[in-house]
Amino acid sequence: MGVLPELLRGRLRRGQHQRGAVHAAQALTRAAIATAATTGLLLAFCAGAALAQSPAPGANTPGAIATDADPSDIRPELKEALPQGRLIGKGRLTVWGFQVYDARLWAPAGFGAASYASQPLALELAYLRAFDAVDVADRSLQEMRRSVAIGDAQAAQWKAEMLRVIPDVKKGDRIMGVHRPGVGAAFWVNGKANGEIRDAEFAKLFFGIWLSPKTSEPKLRETLLTGGGG
Repeated sequence: MGVLPELLRGRLRRGQHQRGAVHAAQALTRAAIATAATTGLLLAFCAGAALAQSPAPGANTPGAIATDADPSDIRPELKEALPQGRLIGKGRLTVWGFQVYDARLWAPAGFGAASYASQPLALELAYLRAFDAVDVADRSLQEMRRSVAIGDAQAAQWKAEMLRVIPDVKKGDRIMGVHRPGVGAAFWVNGKANGEIRDAEFAKLFFGIWLSPKTSEPKLRETLLTGGGG
């Protein structure tokens, strides 16, 4: 996507006077936050962006699956959504010092990263900022298209489905997606079931935003899969 280089070329050209540079820098910051925030439930920057990824406080060490869960990782809805799920990994997405969201991945014992698309799992984003559902859906489709070509008609259908189950979010909201292999994806908002998308191909591509080797955020993928065999 090359978001930041393009903005830098367009807004901070050589020779701008001081006031213009200040205004351009402010516009750049606003644009960068908005773009970074909305990628597939807030994954936005690809290679070349100035991105810092770091584990959330208490994140698992590499190669370890959490057995004694941190209280902040306990989700009562998992008893229904994914009863056998254990925390695999978690990480925080931070862009230019702005905290975007905390991501957590749960899966049953024996989970393998290479075959995530055929296994049950739950992936949660705990938002640290507010975002619009339409922007989230649009960015999700952009990221899904990193893996395969998606026609306009299919994209429109999937966008409508996402808007049905993914609301606008504010700081503190949690959205959990649960992968049901061969069936689709179910969504939980702040611990309550909020609908499902019964389309196995959609589910594969959607969770691939974070877990596919083609993800635009390989560092976050690595953090989430620290207990999943890489």
